[in-house]
Amino acid sequence: MSPHILILGGTTEARELAAALASRPGWRVTTSLAGRVTRPGAVAGEVRVGGFGGAEGLADWLREEQVDALVDATHPFARAITAHAARAAAATGVPSVVLRRPGWRPGPGDRWHPVDSLDEAARLLPGLGRRVFLTTGRMELAAFVPLTALHFVVRSVELPEPPLPPHTEVLLARGPFTVADESALLHEHRIDVLVTKDSGAAATSAKLTAARELALPVVVVRRPALPDGVTAVPDVAGVQRWLDLTPR
Repeated sequence: MSPHILILGGTTEARELAAALASRPGWRVTTSLAGRVTRPGAVAGEVRVGGFGGAEGLADWLREEQVDALVDATHPFARAITAHAARAAAATGVPSVVLRRPGWRPGPGDRWHPVDSLDEAARLLPGLGRRVFLTTGRMELAAFVPLTALHFVVRSVELPEPPLPPHTEVLLARGPFTVADESALLHEHRIDVLVTKDSGAAATSAKLTAARELALPVVVVRRPALPDGVTAVPDVAGVQRWLDLTPR
């Protein structure tokens, strides 16, 4: 019987995994996208868009669609869906794994300020600089709204969702960006401090290198912890090995 794999996607690794699994003869691969980006990249196999209705809705979908294995390849900060996936897998007995790329690590010359939340990042900023390059995503900017004395440069693929800090300049652009690109942006906008989440992607690390070369402070929001008891692997090859060893 052909296995059915559900990938909770949206990341580069999710697309790579879908392509690798869809090339296997007889395998059915479905990638679920949240639908927050209007023009997502092409994905191999079947694609569904939208939420499931929490853990219970996802569990119902796993049963109805006879899913044999669940791969959570969402963004490292997608806390809610990762929790829902863990609960749905436990409720249905469907084997599950989390694909999490390794996080960033500071190197010589880095001036990192690790924090556990965007609220904590906002509290640090007035003491670090007045012109902020904010790369934490377009949907969670409310923590910075009270910082009326600071100027924010926000880069996003699509327009950020309000509320926004009062002095905000939005740059619509899609990566990847080179170190030269990031250095030019930091110079052009006279950036004093960078704020980012520890997404861990190599494609988005150029801004860290540029900040290091300019000796700029970087506020790095740590990743949320994974739910207890989940299996995590760091790359697409790890997921494929896990699938090959997992009874279905």
